[in-house]
Amino acid sequence: MSNIQDQTFGNFTHWLAAYLQSADGQVAVVGVGVAIVMALAVAVVLAGARRRRQSRDEMRDMRSVAENQFAEIKGRLTAMAEVSAQRQMEQAQVLTQSMEGFGRRFSESLLDTQRQTGDTVARMSERIDSLQRHLAQTLDGVTNRVGDSLAAEGRRTSESLSTLNERLAVIDDARQSLAHLSSEVISLQGVLSNKQARGAFGQVRMETIIRDALPAGAYEFQPTLSNGKRPDCVIKLPNTPAPLVVDSKFPLEGFEALRVARSAEETKAANTAIREAVGRHIDDIAEKYLIAGETQDTALMFVPSESIYGDLHEHFSDLVQRAHRSRIVIVAPNILMLAVQTVQAVIKDVRMRDQAGLIQREVGFLLGDVARLADRVNELEKHFQLAVKALEKLDTSAGKITSRGERIRSLELVESPAATVPETPLLKAGE
Repeated sequence: MSNIQDQTFGNFTHWLAAYLQSADGQVAVVGVGVAIVMALAVAVVLAGARRRRQSRDEMRDMRSVAENQFAEIKGRLTAMAEVSAQRQMEQAQVLTQSMEGFGRRFSESLLDTQRQTGDTVARMSERIDSLQRHLAQTLDGVTNRVGDSLAAEGRRTSESLSTLNERLAVIDDARQSLAHLSSEVISLQGVLSNKQARGAFGQVRMETIIRDALPAGAYEFQPTLSNGKRPDCVIKLPNTPAPLVVDSKFPLEGFEALRVARSAEETKAANTAIREAVGRHIDDIAEKYLIAGETQDTALMFVPSESIYGDLHEHFSDLVQRAHRSRIVIVAPNILMLAVQTVQAVIKDVRMRDQAGLIQREVGFLLGDVARLADRVNELEKHFQLAVKALEKLDTSAGKITSRGERIRSLELVESPAATVPETPLLKAGE
């Protein structure tokens, strides 16, 4: 490579000299400058080539040194690996021998422990069998008591149901009597001759229906509300403090006028009077008796005549819709009876559920007693385990005492007074 560069530089020098000899004047000067620049460039290129050649030589030297060091390290690692493998083989042999000895000793100790455990388990099995028999007897007694209690509760429930059936039969008879009476009453003119008589008639019919259908504590006549108003009746519903209000003061004057009307003008005037009177009564009930949180948000407006109730729904449907919007339900005697019977069924259902809750509470108490019995049995079992451990310690002490007695018995007693007592003690502490 160096010869090629020297030859290239020589050729360039000869070319430069020839160019200078052939050039003249200014051209010669310019040519000289260009030649000098080119000569400097060639010199720089040759210097870079020499540095690269030196770098490659240094890299080859470093690589050969690294290869020698790697070969030396590889030899040392190979020797260390052989020595380590030899040591591991020796340690493995020693460990195998130690494990074999430990296995033999452990097997012997395990056999002894198994024999002792078998004896202890046999004794514990006898004690557990006895405890199980005792527990079975106790649980049988508890089961018998639970069965007797459930049977007694079933008899009481059956008696309550029979009483309820008798009361339902009485209520059904009363309902049939009321239906027969309502079918016989065709005209109310004699009874409804004045306003006080009409109010008393409606009040009596409503009270009779409610009193015959509901128990005494499920209703109240003419109570006083927080706003000072006194409704005709309130029905107490289960599981809520807000009662259901029933009003029996239904305006009947317009219906009487409609019954006796002979011309179209009289009929129209009677219809207008009915709409005004009934609408005003609906508003009064909604304003007086619907108290948030104190009464139910729905009230019953009692109509003492089935015929008037039919006329309302047939000819005055707008009043019925107005009552519905005001949360007032218009009821006739038969519908009031149906509503009261529904309340009665709800009350009966609540009472039955109360009885079922009582049974569930008693069963819960019984289960709590059984759980406490199980805890006490566990405590008794712990005491038995402690007693077993104490008996095992007693067996160990008795065995040691027996062994010492045998050793004392086996000694040869010498009658000669010159006999000496052996220096080694007969018994060691802790044996």
